[in-house]
Amino acid sequence: MPRYHTIGNIPSKRHTVFKSPGGKFYYEELFGTIGFDGMSSLLYHTQRPTQVKEVLKSTDVSPKIAVDKNMKSLSLKGFQVPAIDDFLESRKIVLTNSSCHIALAAPKKSLTSYFYKNTDSDEVIFIHEGTGKLRTFLGNIDFEYGDYLVIPRGMIYQIDFDTEENRLFIVESKSPIYTPKRYRNWFGQHLEHSPFCERDMHPPKELETFNEKGDFTIKVKKQDMIHEYVYAAHPFSVVGWDGYNYPYKFSIHDFEPITGRVHMPPPIHQTFETDAFVICSFVPRLYDYHPNAVPAPYNHSNIDSDEVLYYVDGDFMSRKSVDKGQITLHPAGIPHGPHPGTMEKSIGEKETLELAVMVDTFAPLMVTEEAVKISDESYYQSWLDKN
Repeated sequence: MPRYHTIGNIPSKRHTVFKSPGGKFYYEELFGTIGFDGMSSLLYHTQRPTQVKEVLKSTDVSPKIAVDKNMKSLSLKGFQVPAIDDFLESRKIVLTNSSCHIALAAPKKSLTSYFYKNTDSDEVIFIHEGTGKLRTFLGNIDFEYGDYLVIPRGMIYQIDFDTEENRLFIVESKSPIYTPKRYRNWFGQHLEHSPFCERDMHPPKELETFNEKGDFTIKVKKQDMIHEYVYAAHPFSVVGWDGYNYPYKFSIHDFEPITGRVHMPPPIHQTFETDAFVICSFVPRLYDYHPNAVPAPYNHSNIDSDEVLYYVDGDFMSRKSVDKGQITLHPAGIPHGPHPGTMEKSIGEKETLELAVMVDTFAPLMVTEEAVKISDESYYQSWLDKN
């Protein structure tokens, strides 16, 4: 999302002397991506952000693969993932490849006893249940049901939940996450036909600055290992920053659906893109208005991508027996489409109230042991004609 933003106090010229009212130096940090070629922000700290006191234990959090080369359509009962106190321990990777992890989480407690930094991946955290505040060293963002929290790699953060009832759908991306190119002009501004615009993107507004020394634990994810560090200065020591690289939220409820006389293809729902997968938002919308339109999607073959659909709310018109938090996987190479009877049932309907998040990956997904625990093994047979 290439959009300039600034918050707090910054000098008039970058890479120049900047001091506090008391005459102490502020310390500049470039928070950047893709070497020095990608989006970046310049941060100004009250304390040097490089003060490592101790390096403690490292823990392997690599997903355990159950099926390496999957060719079976799967249905996962997402709300069967158990609620766990700790934020990181609650995250259960269910599908994975070399480009991304797809995870479910039901954290009961806020992440306040340590700080977290994912240096492997950008994160998209979809809030299915729960409200609270994402707290980062670039500022805070309040969140609620239906929000996507987009957190660039390397972002130091904590997260406060208002209750113990929280359900999250998480995508970790090894490549940067952007809004689709076709919705932006060559300046980076969203175009008039885009289903959302800059007004719908909410960067941090509340900046907390701590000028403290002590022992501050940061858990850093790198190459699917969690490394535990102790820093001598509070990570949230930023007095101001500006640039293009920062967390933001976007509500699925602000996605404006694109409709037509006949059924439109899935790319109209696209919300985010990377070079390895896309994320789409299915939202309530009017159905196609041709007099003979078939609102249900036509059967289609995923030749080049695995399709993952996370069901959030409503009645999905092309599926039977859909539950909140359910995940379906349709692997590349196998045609799929509406369940028997749903195509006929959709004819003449005027609208759908479905709410879902879709992830289409361009490389095959592996199925983890966590996925097997919540899998409906008979799902692939649900298209059989019972007559």
